[in-house]
Order: sequence, then structure tokens, then C-alpha cells
Amino acid sequence: MKTTFYGQSTFMIETGGKKLLFDPFITPNPMAKDIDIHSLKPDYILVSHGHGDHVADLVAIQKSSDAIIICIAEIANWLGKHGINNAHGMNIGGGFNFDFGRVKMVNAVHSSTMPDGAPGGNPAGFVIYTGGKTIYYAGDTALTYDMKLLADENVDWAYLPIGDNYTMGVDDALKASSFINCKNIIGMHYDTFPVIKINKEEAAEKFIKAGINIKLPEIGESIEL
Repeated sequence: MKTTFYGQSTFMIETGGKKLLFDPFITPNPMAKDIDIHSLKPDYILVSHGHGDHVADLVAIQKSSDAIIICIAEIANWLGKHGINNAHGMNIGGGFNFDFGRVKMVNAVHSSTMPDGAPGGNPAGFVIYTGGKTIYYAGDTALTYDMKLLADENVDWAYLPIGDNYTMGVDDALKASSFINCKNIIGMHYDTFPVIKINKEEAAEKFIKAGINIKLPEIGESIEL
């Protein structure tokens, strides 16, 4: 099983012959200018919330791949109004078994509005059970005590935002790692905009000192999970 970083909070997970793409924001991101969105061909696209820096390429990639979109019910309804009916709507606390494994939608503390101003429902994170591993994709979120509910899930890898300003920063992400009892962290939602620029070396040092394996991949880089 591997994951590939495409900038901001956009990752692909390849598991059991299926490709899961998260929060596609590529073409408006100058840091990801070398990525061809039409070559990605995911089987599923998981959307944490409706902000433009998470859904900018959602429609285009879905139409070029016919991927199933996994998202909060309100975003599924919004997609239907835009001619995309291949969406699986969920809500916080619910789970569903797909052909690659199980997905549970969990709480995230943030906001959510679609690019056209339509309501995007509640923001969310995902716990994915696949290939014998448990993976937590936090989406955009503050540090929240709800994360302690994941401590017994034996999370193997967690994708956590670390850019501050719009989400939790490095220090709160460290606390989140403790809350969820996970020692393998992939940082996301940093450096894309000036207000979320971080010192990657200092951030990595904090995680390493806490005994946590932190990955801050380059765009296009793949990591074995």
C-alpha cells in the first residue's frame, strides 16, 4: 500500500488495486503545476469539506475517471445539481463497506461552504480500514477532544493538518498524535499560501523529539504505508 502527495491536502492511496484520491486541489496550486489531473484516474474521491482548496478539481477529475465520490450528504446533493450522481453521501459517525475496505466519517472542527456559496454541510474526517491497516485522514480541523475516540482504533497512519491559521498548527498536531495514539504522521495543509507557511525543519524536529515518525513529502513523492 502506498500514498502519493499532490500538494496541499491532496493525496492518493493505492490499496487492493483501488486508487483513493483525497481533497483534489491541484490545477490552481502553482506548487503542483507538473501534475496532470487527467492521468490520476482514481476509483474513489474522498472529500472532507467544500472549500475551494479541497474541491477545485473534483468535478474535472470525476468526469475524467467516473470515480465514486465519498462525501457528506450535502456535498453529494450539490454534486447531483451539477450533473454528478456518482456520489456516496454519508454523515458524521456513519460507516460503510466499499470494495477496498470500510470508511467511517468522523468529526472535524472547521467550516464548509462550496465554491459557489452553497452550504457544504459539516466538515469531516475519515477513518479508512483497508489492507489490514487503519488510516485516519483528519481533513481541515482544529485540535478536538473527539480525537481521543480514535485511540482504541490502532491507527497505523494519520494525515494531519499542520499549517496553523485555518487549521491546527504543529504543536496542536503533536497533541492530536497523542490523542489518537498514532506514531506515524503525514503532515498536510501547509506552505501553499503565505499564512500557512511553516519551517519544515523545525516542525519535523518537534515530532522527532516526541518519538513520532513524521513525513512531509515533496509533491509527487510516494510513501509506503
